[in-house]
Amino acid sequence: MRTTALFGKPLRRRHSEVMHNAAFAAAGVEARYELREVDEAELAEQVEQARRDGWMGFQITAPHKRIVMTLLDEIEPDARRIGAVNSVAVGEDGRLIGFNTDVLGFLTALRSCHPGELTGRSAVVAGSGGVGHAATYGLATAGVAKLTVLDLDVAMPRRLAEEFADFAPIDPLAFGDPRVGKRLAHADVFVNATSVGMLSPGPVVDVGLINPSAAVFDVVYIPAETELVRQARARGMRAANGDRMLVAQAARAWTRWTGLADPTDVMRDAVAPLLARDDLQP
Repeated sequence: MRTTALFGKPLRRRHSEVMHNAAFAAAGVEARYELREVDEAELAEQVEQARRDGWMGFQITAPHKRIVMTLLDEIEPDARRIGAVNSVAVGEDGRLIGFNTDVLGFLTALRSCHPGELTGRSAVVAGSGGVGHAATYGLATAGVAKLTVLDLDVAMPRRLAEEFADFAPIDPLAFGDPRVGKRLAHADVFVNATSVGMLSPGPVVDVGLINPSAAVFDVVYIPAETELVRQARARGMRAANGDRMLVAQAARAWTRWTGLADPTDVMRDAVAPLLARDDLQP
């Protein structure tokens, strides 16, 4: 029985464990996925255990996505550009290869509400933290022509504008900037990459300001319908939450570890009961 695991602290939800173990069982793979709460001081030993014991791989969540990069043998280019690793493959020679599934998961999920091309489109991303970083990178590399990133402190999106300047021009703005309304009115895509809607109530921006023909994507998947998604749908807009991103990220890591066919359908069915009964509790 080979091991895979998720490292982080705190780990309050079992979604990843349920999805991966269901996929292992369906494919007849002798492996298990565990949740391991570890402090930063314990992370290095856990990573070395994965190498020493020949694990298939492991995943990393907050607050370890950056610090784990110092413990790996190789980091793939996208993860290095994003500045975070959330998945690691353990090679037969024990080499630890870090990668990031956030961008692929985000773009896969975004297609559920924006199936068309992103090239030449206009997008607004609320939030410039870990997920916002990945969403911005994904949109920039997908060819979005006009990209605005919002945050409480404009210094954070300014850093993204500098980092990704070779992909797309990024306009960094604070939420309170009077130009935000115009950006929202002309957006083809609006993305909430903050915890607003899960850890705090309400939509992150005034939905009435968003272009009514825009696609709205909320990375939050608990609750199943955030206030942003509810209000967008009430206006007749195409809107989706982050559950597809959750599954797509997990499926990508699983296929990297096993080399087997995409387990998305199995994972989605397995996690559906958890998603259906989750509420606003963090």
